[in-house]
Amino acid sequence: MRALIQRVSEASVRVDGEVIGDIGPGLLILICAMEGDSEAHADQMAAKISKLRIFRDEAGKMNRSVKDIGGSALVVSQFTLAADTRRGNRPGFSNAAAPDLGRALYTRFADQLAALDVPVARGSFGADMQVALVNSGPVTIWMDSADW
Repeated sequence: MRALIQRVSEASVRVDGEVIGDIGPGLLILICAMEGDSEAHADQMAAKISKLRIFRDEAGKMNRSVKDIGGSALVVSQFTLAADTRRGNRPGFSNAAAPDLGRALYTRFADQLAALDVPVARGSFGADMQVALVNSGPVTIWMDSADW
């Protein structure tokens, strides 16, 4: 799985002009299931992100997790994280998981994150969404389970 994680002061997602998910301080997680990913990948990604120490402690160092600060996560599916830009000018997305598997792993990831005591708001899988955020820091981190 691939994830783009942003530390945020606030974030929200809209579908057809209606807010369907919003959070205060925490993480905006754009997530993409890749071909060959499994539930184990979703579980590992959720566990790693729940413990990722990217929030400031009393000394101003990035030493606290989203759980440590009592933050939330906004989880948004984004198959374009699978973009292959090696050839030509039009990205290819053939490495993304098929839609049914992508939806199942997106749901599994968000459910696992919630089971790890991180409050989760969600986007709508496959919908045309508008995401708004205030990136805090800015802190943006790329994760790919293929690297583990």
